[in-house]
Amino acid sequence: MDQNYLYSENCAKELDQKDPLKDYRAEFYIGNAIYLDGNSLGLLSKRAEKSLMTILHSWKKYGIDGWTNGDNPWFYLSQDLGKKLAPLVGAQAEEVIVTGSTTTNIHQLVSTFYKPTSKRYKILADDTTFPSDIYALKSQLKLKGYNPSEALIQVKSQNDILLEEQIIDQMKQDVALILLPSVLYRSGQILDMKRLTAEAHKRNIVIGFDLCHSIGAIPHELDTWDVDFAMWCTYKHINGGPGSVGALYVNKKHFGQDPGLSGWFGSRKDIQFEMKHELTADVDAGAFEIGTPHVLSMAPLIGSLHMFDEAGIDSIRKKSLALTDYMIDLITYELKEFGFEIVTPLEHAKRGGHILLKHPYSASICKALKSVRIIPDYREPNFIRLGPVALYNSFHDIWKTIQSLKQIMTEETYKNFANKRDIIA
Repeated sequence: MDQNYLYSENCAKELDQKDPLKDYRAEFYIGNAIYLDGNSLGLLSKRAEKSLMTILHSWKKYGIDGWTNGDNPWFYLSQDLGKKLAPLVGAQAEEVIVTGSTTTNIHQLVSTFYKPTSKRYKILADDTTFPSDIYALKSQLKLKGYNPSEALIQVKSQNDILLEEQIIDQMKQDVALILLPSVLYRSGQILDMKRLTAEAHKRNIVIGFDLCHSIGAIPHELDTWDVDFAMWCTYKHINGGPGSVGALYVNKKHFGQDPGLSGWFGSRKDIQFEMKHELTADVDAGAFEIGTPHVLSMAPLIGSLHMFDEAGIDSIRKKSLALTDYMIDLITYELKEFGFEIVTPLEHAKRGGHILLKHPYSASICKALKSVRIIPDYREPNFIRLGPVALYNSFHDIWKTIQSLKQIMTEETYKNFANKRDIIA
């Protein structure tokens, strides 16, 4: 193919014409911007809006009877949505529950599976994971009487990339539990969850993963890989809305364990309203619920997950890779003289759903992009995240973004903006 055509606007439009998922773009409220921050907060879809309004109407119509009446009875909504999420993580329906938030679910699962002894008491993590994970792990260690500076091991990254061999080298006899990200939130690197789980289990170490930056962007096989537990949010690639309810996975081999944090909705549903002061925990992942479900924050997921069921995660992943391949090609061709470094791994097996660029003026460049209605994401200390989402971003979005970025750099308009982050980066 002629190189001039390959990098032309017409080529981008042709790629969009051939895209089997192109019709989903019309399902979302995109506005007049190019939105590339779906790995931070996904856009609202018309189906999510409809399902939210349907649940709101059930409250209006039924009052308290909405717990058991209507199209989506609230009492069973966490389980019903868990069934819809299960295929996205390669799990059985009863192993997934929609509940809590990422951080509360980390506390729940770590308090359940972290069982230190005098010889095995350390927790293994990494230095690139999202801060909330480390806050929770340090808190759990303190609650058990340990000093996090000694009992928390954080594998050191190299330029925001983790080497799996170094993680495995730290799986020593004093490690009781491992919690790692599936996809690193800055670099977009995918960790080999299958390999890391196998190596942990060789050493009798329980291992879990934070799927926040992979759920809805890449396929998972948690059951096949024999992962012990996982948790994630639903407001990024899943498009559940700001602060939408989190979810968790517990491998069925662990069913029957008492939850570390017991609560009202961890009860077995058929006897929950007997109101006994002795908890009879649910028989599956429902045991790890704590409080009453946040019904209105769960409602958009009904519509959103219907689209994932239609489109299929394999098709979504195929387009996601095509979008980021195209972005990498354009960056390499159009921006080579401007000092950008692509940090994200180029190999498909190691690349998640977004691209991380490093540049000394990243904060200024992000502001300049926003001034022309292109929405990126800035991350300290000098990174730009560009997260095209398969269901609503187009190849033409990518082409226009890189052309705008080239113009910003050529004309140096980024120098009109302070090179420091806003309150929310």
